[in-house]
Amino acid sequence: MQHRDNPEKAPLSDAPTVVEDRAADYRHASVLLDGAVEALMTDPDGCYLDGTFGRGGHSRAILQRLSPQGRLLAIDRDPAALAEGATWDDSRFTLRHGRFAELDDIARDAALHGRLSGVLLDVGVSSPQLDDASRGFSFLRDGPLDMRMDPTQGESAADWLARVSERDMSDVFKRYGEERFARRIAKAIVARRGERPITHTADLAELVKAAHPAWEKGKHPATRVFQAIRIHVNGELDQLEAALAAALESLAPGGRLVVISFHSLEDRLVKRFIRDKVRGDTHLPRDLPIRDTQLNRRLAMVGKARRPDEDEIALNPRARSAVMRVAQKLG
Repeated sequence: MQHRDNPEKAPLSDAPTVVEDRAADYRHASVLLDGAVEALMTDPDGCYLDGTFGRGGHSRAILQRLSPQGRLLAIDRDPAALAEGATWDDSRFTLRHGRFAELDDIARDAALHGRLSGVLLDVGVSSPQLDDASRGFSFLRDGPLDMRMDPTQGESAADWLARVSERDMSDVFKRYGEERFARRIAKAIVARRGERPITHTADLAELVKAAHPAWEKGKHPATRVFQAIRIHVNGELDQLEAALAAALESLAPGGRLVVISFHSLEDRLVKRFIRDKVRGDTHLPRDLPIRDTQLNRRLAMVGKARRPDEDEIALNPRARSAVMRVAQKLG
């Protein structure tokens, strides 16, 4: 989403060449890039946290708007993302290995707890992860069935499929993929693994395709199953829930929380979190005589939910489902 009203509103700082020269290479892949950074940054001298560094698209844009006194702390659990960040040379920038649910602890270690001017969470899998067949995220590219954000930790998708019960597998497909035919697909997977292990993405995709009785127009029948397995293997919704609470505590009064999500499960969680913190302690008895200031309202909503415009979707079709929500911490 390009900033068309006033392109001189946030002049470039003296950020290093690595940020300025390579920013355009990542603009197409960083969803809602300008809109997110504009909503996030209220003070060029402030301290900001990018909870999902990825390949640095949003971080580059933040650094371009930061003053020499500003600071950016970024987090990622993907070794490939950490390798990219390690090539950056900017005294204002620090990249830490970790899950974004740990952002409060990471902010404390960096002496930024309660001091952050903004926290950005770009939720879900990144384009480089999808495009790398060796990571096993995509049914469009054959590769090892892994799907872990951090391949050095936890259980791979193949290992999970090899041991999980049919009932639990069906529950995951239904809960995280909203798959109507979860039970039927789980039964087919269990039958197949009894014959031979399911170790590659193409094998799983074909298996789900054959077991699925009602294909949606324009959508691969394995889409929901792959989404569900990925979310489960990485604990993504639990991570998001913990990250939202941690971000609230790490923000300074007046600091901004910006969250970009890519499917309804994520967005509902974000929407509910912001709504609850905007309303405050609504569980109190209705007839209790208290002032509005005693409701412990923690957040104020900033504008309405935003989606990519047609131009951005044309450049990056993966942006079509993105939703951005913004809130500001109350003092």
